[in-house]
Amino acid sequence: MSVARVIRLDPADNVAVAASLVAAGETIFEGVTASEEIGSGHKVALRAIAAGEPVLKFGQVIGEALVDIAPGALVHTPNLGFRAGLERLAANAAIERRPSPNRQTFMGFRRPSGKVGTRNYVGVIASVNCSATVCRAIAERAERELLPSFPNVDGFVPIVHGQGCGSSAGGEGLAILRRTLSGYARHPNFAAVLLIGLGCEVNQIALYGAASKGAAIESFNIQDVGGTRAAIEMALEKLKVIAARANETVRESAPVSELMVGLQCGGSDGFSGITANPALGVAMDMLVAGGGTAVLSETPEIYGAEHLLTSRAEPEVAEKLMTRIRWWEAYTAANNASLDNNPSPGNKRGGLTTILEKSLGAVAKAGRSPLSDVVEYAVNVKSKGLVFMDTPGYDPVSATGQVAGGANVIVFTTGRGSCFGCRPSPSIKVASNPELFARMPEDMDIDAGKILNGEASVEQVGAEIYEHVLDVASGLKTASETFGYGDNEFVPWSIGAVL
Repeated sequence: MSVARVIRLDPADNVAVAASLVAAGETIFEGVTASEEIGSGHKVALRAIAAGEPVLKFGQVIGEALVDIAPGALVHTPNLGFRAGLERLAANAAIERRPSPNRQTFMGFRRPSGKVGTRNYVGVIASVNCSATVCRAIAERAERELLPSFPNVDGFVPIVHGQGCGSSAGGEGLAILRRTLSGYARHPNFAAVLLIGLGCEVNQIALYGAASKGAAIESFNIQDVGGTRAAIEMALEKLKVIAARANETVRESAPVSELMVGLQCGGSDGFSGITANPALGVAMDMLVAGGGTAVLSETPEIYGAEHLLTSRAEPEVAEKLMTRIRWWEAYTAANNASLDNNPSPGNKRGGLTTILEKSLGAVAKAGRSPLSDVVEYAVNVKSKGLVFMDTPGYDPVSATGQVAGGANVIVFTTGRGSCFGCRPSPSIKVASNPELFARMPEDMDIDAGKILNGEASVEQVGAEIYEHVLDVASGLKTASETFGYGDNEFVPWSIGAVL
């Protein structure tokens, strides 16, 4: 089947997206001829667009013409801009999709808390940057010396970071760190964790007793046991016992309602909002219909498209989201920044021009289910359905918050190419275009670029993603797991004063 020269996403759109490189002079759409070369993933005008007129993609406003734009011209940064208060179009209504009739269960690890894990790891968590080196050394030795004896244990995961001291004991920064570490300590993908502190830090390990209620957690301070070498030896002795208990746990059938999927996108391009993100949205609608939970995040990257979420939420839930949007507007203004200062240079090379365009594509990951709740960063997610978690747009920070909230699988869409993992939760990577899938085949799990050449529909790729999520949840390794990604991507949100 031949590849379409351009893709018009909605009958109302006055631009289309080039499916592949278009040469100047080529006829692209209903008699419109390209007046210049149009790069793959970039936008081309389908008719004359006057200066100041809204530019439409996805059937939604993505910006306004800065100058008169002729039919067939490239539509990008020199002639397309964004201004605050630009009028949006009405949002699409929520819909309901059914889960696959054959796949409404997966094989997971049932924990005493009642939650179900998709992996059976043992965590070695640093309470403070000062214990990070020791935690890494413990995990590395445990992998070499202990793991071969415990075939049902997936590995020993060091959770280390650069925080925990040098901050106010009552500040927002420490509260976020404590919430994040507590979420990891009780995460169902950990059979148990060993929490290690130095002893004199602000973030004392004694704070985690009640905060990590229901978790299998042991702890000690390096200063209390005789220093580095003694701490490592003590930890290995404790881990022998912990791993032996974890090894007794086996996978059992669990309903899809026990799955919580964190939604991420990074290195987006002009195809992300056309292929990978809408297909992921279909998969998440299927998951939600089966009683599962999808967690959308990255508040700065849904900015301008928040109406697509608030329009399918109860008033109090919609207001919670708008409260977080207003917080970000004030936060960026106080730091001499702007939420409009987006997309990134890589996004622009891939064909994205304005924050509206990027945000509309990003929100597509969430599908069309009603928005059931909005939570702050790293808060334990208790609601089922589509939930929004307030996080920065930086992928490692955002995914860390989602995992702390309980996400036991991550799905990460990318157009430019991304190398990402997020232990203890497996990370599935979805390529937005066939060129990326061919160029980085060992790093990608699913090719959503099949949508571009007509090999599959958005609905078909969405069903493929849904099935793959259940396979991974049942133990299938992702590309990032094969390469060992996931230890360095633990990045709690750092906010507040450093003292």
